[in-house]
Amino acid sequence: MKLLKYLFVGMVFGIILVKSEAVSWYRIYEMFKFQSFHMYGIIGSAVILGIIGVALMKRSGLKNIEGHKININPKERGFTRYLLGGSIFGLGWALAGACPGPMYILVGAGVFSMLIVIAAALLGTFVYGVLKDKLPH
Repeated sequence: MKLLKYLFVGMVFGIILVKSEAVSWYRIYEMFKFQSFHMYGIIGSAVILGIIGVALMKRSGLKNIEGHKININPKERGFTRYLLGGSIFGLGWALAGACPGPMYILVGAGVFSMLIVIAAALLGTFVYGVLKDKLPH
């Protein structure tokens, strides 16, 4: 019963992504060909809301469910790893036609070929977990 609220939020989020066409392969294709502002507007709005949300969290001293103050540690700055990681992520997104979040929504919408993409994402996560100690961070 406790997990129903998460299921509900996930379903609402999925409906919003489907209705906004953020999970549409065609919209993603348009974005990567720089033919439409649609996806850039959605992503840009999410980034701006995220920045505002984190700033409000830091200012208000928001606490987590256990009562501890939420602390966001700054990440190490570096150009190469963000360029490489972003390129790999973008290439995977372009090849799959979906970023990781909407993969599950697309399966729910009947695009069962996404099960192959989900399996590949899980395999990639497993391989990273095995190799992470050997990789430069």
